[in-house]
Amino acid sequence: MDLSRIGNEQVSVVVSPLGAEMQSIETSDGQSWLWDGDAAFWGGRSPVLFPMVGKAPDDHISVDGQRYPMGQHGFARRSDFTLVASDAVSCRHELKASQSSRTVYPFDFVLNLEHRVEGRAVVVTAQVHNSGDRPMPYGIGFHPAFVWPLPGCDGQVHSVVLDNGAEPKMVRLSGGLVKPAALPSPFAQGHLRLESALFDSDAMVFPAGAGAGLCYGAGDKAIHFTWENLPNFALWSKPGASFVCLEPWHGTAAEVGGSDALDERPYVEVLGPGATGRYGFRAEMIG
Repeated sequence: MDLSRIGNEQVSVVVSPLGAEMQSIETSDGQSWLWDGDAAFWGGRSPVLFPMVGKAPDDHISVDGQRYPMGQHGFARRSDFTLVASDAVSCRHELKASQSSRTVYPFDFVLNLEHRVEGRAVVVTAQVHNSGDRPMPYGIGFHPAFVWPLPGCDGQVHSVVLDNGAEPKMVRLSGGLVKPAALPSPFAQGHLRLESALFDSDAMVFPAGAGAGLCYGAGDKAIHFTWENLPNFALWSKPGASFVCLEPWHGTAAEVGGSDALDERPYVEVLGPGATGRYGFRAEMIG
């Protein structure tokens, strides 16, 4: 694969055309901040989730009463994107609807994913365009996995601190589907101490969101992580794995016992013909 390499004097990023997925984030001091995709735990690194987030009942969605197979988090993360623009500090990849995609998602779309470095930050922006002639329902989200522990922070307490100091209600998953009963927040005045046991029951999902920014850090190292137009949020890891995923979404998995209709999924986005939606996140490495 022809990897795209972008960077400045402070940070460098590598992006694969497969899924337009980041493969690494490295600062000028040689420290790596992104999970390396060890398949013994989880082979992803920073996938984009489209045209749905999470699972569907029996791995099928329905559109206008017709059922289509759809794997967890959609197909974009396993699709080959085309590099359409690049320079020293940015690259943009594109995925268009195809005969193959229409067999599982019967809509015409263009998905653009741009990666850009700004100082010690990487900015990822997605644009979804409805190139068809009817309303297009979908979900979209980001799934970046950052190293845990952070560089040089072995043995130190790691925390996630929400910029807004909130205590958002949490839900859990069953078989990948959302159990809608709200649970007490694991945050106390916006602060959560990370422990592996938090993920024994899979992801922690915050369907009403967690604001628009947080700081994931330990000692003198941190990632300030902010997001745009993504009202839902989740934290996920696997016990024993050395990563934590910070996941802002627009849309969640279907609910247990809920409909398989794509346009009835929680927090679904619907674009009219010719319309474009924009979503993104920014991760700044500190320390």
